[in-house]
Amino acid sequence: MQCFSNSKLKCVLMFYIFFFRWSLGNHENFALQNADSTNFYITEKNRNDIKNGSILRLTTSPSQMAGQLHERIQSSSMDAKLEALKDLANSSRDVTFAQEFINLDGISLLTQMVESGTERYQKLQKIMKPCFGDLLSFTLTAFVELMDHGIVSWDTFSVAFIKKIAGYVNKSAMDMAVLQRSLAILESMVLNSQDLYQKVAQEITIGQLIPHLQGTDQDIQTYTIAVINALFLKAPEDKRQEMAHILAQKQLRSIILSNVIRSPKPINDEMAHQLYVLQVLTFNLLEDRMMTKMDPQDQAQRDIIFELRRIAFDVECEPNNSGSIEKRKSMYTRDYKKLGFINHVNPAMDFTQIPPGMLALDNMLYFARHHQDAYIRIVLENSSREDKHECPFGRSSIELTKMLCEILKVGELPSENCHDFHPMFFTHDRSFEEFFCICIQLLNKTWKEMRATSEDFNKVMQVVREQIMRALTQKPNSLDQLKSRLQNLSYTEILKIRQSERMNQEDFQSRPILELREKIQPEIMELIKQQRLNRLCDGTCFRKISSRRRQDKFWYCRLSPNHKVLHYGDLEESPQGEVPHDSLQEKLPVADIKAVVTGKDCPHMKEKGSLKQNKEVQELAFSVLYESDEYLNFIAPDKHEYCVWTDGLNALLGKEMTSDFTKSDMDTLLSMEMKLRLLDLENIQIPEAPPPIPKEPSNYDFVYDCN
Repeated sequence: MQCFSNSKLKCVLMFYIFFFRWSLGNHENFALQNADSTNFYITEKNRNDIKNGSILRLTTSPSQMAGQLHERIQSSSMDAKLEALKDLANSSRDVTFAQEFINLDGISLLTQMVESGTERYQKLQKIMKPCFGDLLSFTLTAFVELMDHGIVSWDTFSVAFIKKIAGYVNKSAMDMAVLQRSLAILESMVLNSQDLYQKVAQEITIGQLIPHLQGTDQDIQTYTIAVINALFLKAPEDKRQEMAHILAQKQLRSIILSNVIRSPKPINDEMAHQLYVLQVLTFNLLEDRMMTKMDPQDQAQRDIIFELRRIAFDVECEPNNSGSIEKRKSMYTRDYKKLGFINHVNPAMDFTQIPPGMLALDNMLYFARHHQDAYIRIVLENSSREDKHECPFGRSSIELTKMLCEILKVGELPSENCHDFHPMFFTHDRSFEEFFCICIQLLNKTWKEMRATSEDFNKVMQVVREQIMRALTQKPNSLDQLKSRLQNLSYTEILKIRQSERMNQEDFQSRPILELREKIQPEIMELIKQQRLNRLCDGTCFRKISSRRRQDKFWYCRLSPNHKVLHYGDLEESPQGEVPHDSLQEKLPVADIKAVVTGKDCPHMKEKGSLKQNKEVQELAFSVLYESDEYLNFIAPDKHEYCVWTDGLNALLGKEMTSDFTKSDMDTLLSMEMKLRLLDLENIQIPEAPPPIPKEPSNYDFVYDCN
């Protein structure tokens, strides 16, 4: 047996058997196991992590246990089979047992049990539904746990097995545990194999998944959206638009809005992530138009520009024989100038820049057709101003579309750690176009408030970007709420906010002040260093990233109070507070750490097919190198934790802390310390104790609720 290949653990077992005079036979048939809720086996790899006071039990070895369960799950007695599958589902979480069970071709046995659908199972389903649900639930749970170790390839499964799993999802009345595991299996199949994607896509339709979103179980809803996202992500580019059309026909957006986003239940992190992924994939459908240049010779595309002119100036296309060619050219040039195009003679040339390409023209036409009054007002209002004060609608629309694509990261893959979805984008079928319509009106309003000229174009765009970003951070629930918040963020308000921030970050440049800053800086840096090390001592929960997202896969890492050891280990669920050192099985002495690497230099960012690698995941990745080629790999939950950990690890190694977070903290603390030291406190007595808190007033009639 692999886990007892080293003689040390054999000696331990033989000592116990001899000392306690146990007549247990061959020691190879026994193993030590944690007596906690994990029930993980003790192996040569993890035996050094056993803590004083840990409770161990002598139990059947993994190979013996695997053999017994392999035999028991084939029992003719349904009660015995049910109990065996329950034990298998629990034991399969341990990788040592999983390897032994898989070596016995256990995965094939489980898939055959699912595929068989014997007459006895059929009868059991009819007369003993709860028992059948448990039997199937434990079978699928064991399968999911075994596959989660990554030992067996997903490409090995038959069409019959896929059909069975898809059948459980397609049934209207199915045990919730069975349904949840079936959805998880389908998601993993789609994400891990292009061949299986094709087979799953043939068995599952969006219409069959929709009813699962209309229930009240948020876990089922989460797994259902995860399957939809997986199908969306793996679909060939030419099929994605077709799939988006089907989703619109089935009213997926409104169903999610009604049953998930506006549900009385709070949205958990996993659901928020899946909604974020769906939002990103939906906006990525715009990438094709965003990267398509306009063909100046394409008459259909030129007709869109003619339509913009017609709606704005209420003119019909003149017949070819009406007036001279020069006269018509002059008239078109005048109107295109009023529409704000850069190229007045041939405005099609304005749309040859990518991004935003044809997407900008699509947005302009949508605005002109669906918000016609606002469109006409903006165009005519600006065409009547002096040349230098007009806000060019065409140029503004092109730059605004490009800006919105950057803000929403159109064309980028979703991040594995992000939960940043916006409820307002689920309130309209054409949410991006409506978002543009709101922002182009904001741009025109800000232009007037700034009394801008053509030379101020870039300044106006910077202010508009700031207005949009500040409004989005408040997560408006609807497009109307977004309008309201943008209305309150006028140019005057932005100036006030900037002034306030400038005052808080005021930096004096006189020589005595600079000398004082230089003197204080080492003290502040030491303070930041201590804060980082204290945060490492508190520890952080990291999500285990794999090809299939799981809610119950976490690990925790923290620094010992004496700053000499990193303690880490797996957790069954996300902790509510700090995790004690004793419960973390693994440890790494700080003295053994050779280096800290970040980003694309990390080993887990170089692996093939690694975690849907994208820029955002790489920015949160870091690894600790120890011994020769050993690494401890991290993906931080957010940028803040990334900065804390990389700073703390560099501080432990005696290196400089260079993160953006350190620079920000240094500026803030240095500014505060400078202001305190420069206060005119001569002859002012500072009290030893804080002043007393005044008594509560007799009533609160003077309180006014601004909301």
